[in-house]
Amino acid sequence: MQESHSNKHLNDFDDEIDLRELFYVLLEGKWIIVSLTAFASIVGVIYSLSLPNIYESKTMLVPVNSSSGISGALGSYSGLAGLAGISLPSGGDEGNSAKAIQKISSLSFFENNILPNIYLPDLMAVKSWNSKTNIVAFDENNYDTNINTWIRDYSYPKQQIPTAQESFAVFRTKLSLSEEKKTGFITLTLKHQSPYIAKQWAELVVSEVNSYYREKDKLESEKAVSYLNQQISITNLSEIKQVLAQLLQEETKKLTLIEANQFYVFDYIDPPAVMEQKSEPKRAVICILSALIGAMLSIIIVLIRHYVFNEKAS
Repeated sequence: MQESHSNKHLNDFDDEIDLRELFYVLLEGKWIIVSLTAFASIVGVIYSLSLPNIYESKTMLVPVNSSSGISGALGSYSGLAGLAGISLPSGGDEGNSAKAIQKISSLSFFENNILPNIYLPDLMAVKSWNSKTNIVAFDENNYDTNINTWIRDYSYPKQQIPTAQESFAVFRTKLSLSEEKKTGFITLTLKHQSPYIAKQWAELVVSEVNSYYREKDKLESEKAVSYLNQQISITNLSEIKQVLAQLLQEETKKLTLIEANQFYVFDYIDPPAVMEQKSEPKRAVICILSALIGAMLSIIIVLIRHYVFNEKAS
């Protein structure tokens, strides 16, 4: 038992010696640690300063209740109309907001609704933004502003002028959507070097998705009106005509609401704004992380240099 206590004491003593040796090894290599840490810190500072400021325009949206009048009415009267051999169109309307969230993130929406309404170099060739003059500078290796021509080098599948798919891939990195399940509120965020363009694009996305579903529902509603008028003209049963007249009245009301409602799918709770403070990059965080990484690497180098190379030499 005394022997075991003695061994434990020796092990503790060895551990103390190892820690003391480790301290002296690091102290001996202090100039390596200081030099590499300083070098990594300088690299971090230079890198962080080379990154352009990014501004984000954030807006909070609430889904608008756009249930059509005919959807509820069809459920009530489809049985009665069926007795006369009339097949009414399906009226299952679950609202457009859930579909609109997916639509905003789709290539087709970007290609048809966003791309024609933005200045492509602002997306694909932007270099920096001057806050004093509110002028966006472009990468001269990609876009020549003197002749307004794309001059970038490219290889397949890229083209001289960025395609919709390539542009969409970049746009997706600047767009983010999140939905709060309890309230149904949707937060839409767009990032850009220019806070003015970020705000403009955020407003464009909301405006275009509202317009898309307004036109879509308007077209469907006009077809329904035409269909109901046709059914009224071919039926001889007064009860069915009365039902169809009520449906036609509801659909006409819906058409009126579609035309009058600017915010058809989403309305603003908090509209986008031109932000004064940048959101990225976090330069202080980059510099601190660079210094920490440099310190860790330098300590590892000092330890490897002492324990591996010195042992081999001995």
